[in-house]
Amino acid sequence: MLNISGLNEGIVLDHIQAGKSLDIYYNLGLDKLDCQVAIIKNARSNKMGRKDIIKIEGGLNHIDLDILGYIDHNITVNIIRDNQIAEKRTLKLPKKITNVIHCRNPRCITSIEQELPHIFYLADSETETYRCMYCEEKYSK
Repeated sequence: MLNISGLNEGIVLDHIQAGKSLDIYYNLGLDKLDCQVAIIKNARSNKMGRKDIIKIEGGLNHIDLDILGYIDHNITVNIIRDNQIAEKRTLKLPKKITNVIHCRNPRCITSIEQELPHIFYLADSETETYRCMYCEEKYSK
């Protein structure tokens, strides 16, 4: 049994699809933080078979829940205070995401104006389809 020491204060991202933890690590910018981050890959899970887990020391202000919700809204966010789960948060698909995905339409204004933010809005939550705010280009995972 693998043992990773407990967190006094921090966040545990649980129920990450096996193999997705490094994507999340880089998308959330955890590589740029000056705090301890533990990644557990392929942990056994009754619910999922195998899963990844990320433990992050420190407060919730390090995490963009919209990016996390876009990547996988089935991830459970556990807030740890005084070595205990103080709060569990469930994610949902964000209504709007900025600079997470980029428009692939070569005629979109974001292709010409490099400094413009890439903003996508949720067009259809059933199919998890997002559209570019500027040109309506469709983006599906």
